[in-house]
Amino acid sequence: QLQLVESGGGLVQPGGSLRLSCAASGFSLDYYVIGWFRQAPGKEREGVSCISSVGDITINAHSVKGRFTIARDNAKNTVYLQMNSLKPEDTAVYFCAADYGYDCSAVAHEYDYWGQGTQVTVSS
Repeated sequence: QLQLVESGGGLVQPGGSLRLSCAASGFSLDYYVIGWFRQAPGKEREGVSCISSVGDITINAHSVKGRFTIARDNAKNTVYLQMNSLKPEDTAVYFCAADYGYDCSAVAHEYDYWGQGTQVTVSS
């Protein structure tokens, strides 16, 4: 069974950090672009970060540039999202998704597989 599982979410104070993980099972991430998306209540799902299949290209949304870093460890079949200097507006359910191919995309419907999501809440 092909599956993506996110972990690492939780409650953090403004200015704090979290590291999200996206682990794949049932398939290898080697040939997949991985994207992180988020969805806050009442808002549309938005692309946050993306990493190419070989890890040489990363793209971050303007709202998280300089604060979030995406990285992959293909040997562990896992992709990470390091989130620093978190703000209340970062509060959302975060999803990882896999798209077979090389190039990054912020378009959700281009992704083939999705995880179930992990809640991130930034609040004092």
